[in-house]
Amino acid sequence: MANLLSKYVIPGCRVDLQSIDRFKDAGAEGETRKVYQSQVIDVLSEDRVEISMPMEKTRLVLLPVDGEFDLYFYSESGLYQCYARVVDRYRNNSMYVLVLDLISNLRKHQRREYYRFSCALEMNSRPLQEEEVLAEDNGELDLEPQLPLKSSVIVDISGGGLRFVANYAYEVDNLILCRYHLMVGGESKEYNLVGKVLSVRELDNRKGVYEHRVQYVKVNPTEREEIIKYIFDEERKILKNQNGE
Repeated sequence: MANLLSKYVIPGCRVDLQSIDRFKDAGAEGETRKVYQSQVIDVLSEDRVEISMPMEKTRLVLLPVDGEFDLYFYSESGLYQCYARVVDRYRNNSMYVLVLDLISNLRKHQRREYYRFSCALEMNSRPLQEEEVLAEDNGELDLEPQLPLKSSVIVDISGGGLRFVANYAYEVDNLILCRYHLMVGGESKEYNLVGKVLSVRELDNRKGVYEHRVQYVKVNPTEREEIIKYIFDEERKILKNQNGE
């Protein structure tokens, strides 16, 4: 099977598993399939991979031998999907391991969806001025640098947008400037991205605090890839800490 698994998937990369129909989780008809998060331990061959046993909170999820799953690998070159069957599971020192055989070819996942990474990042923002909106519509970005910004906190971020909370609320469909810093290549880099506000809601347990969902508008592809790489690197750090590495 010409999967070229080792070309795209490396130890340490995140993998999500969903049970496929004949091994779907018990539950109501039409219920969303359960997603289990894991990490690649080793690529044994072009159609066999070792991953860590997924966990829910502090409990191991004992996925069954012969269970078949829909796998999504989050690699630096993109999101890849295949189907796989569990062929073995065992304990190696303090680590619980699943061995899976690919039962379909690996393919690049084509849907434009981005994994949202939970975080707590400081951000400053403001609504675009009318002339800035007109410039944005014409494919330009000419921002007024002296206008005041309001502080907020990003609570999750992806290659397609972000979610932030603040003690103020923008209007849905507002175009806003989002300014924040990420560690890229060992250095702090500032991002000034235009986003469209998709939704706003007041938090149930925090009166006067509003959650905003924002989608980037005409983001530079290089900056998008840097954001995705930042998320990928942070995920790897978290998974290494969880596995005691």
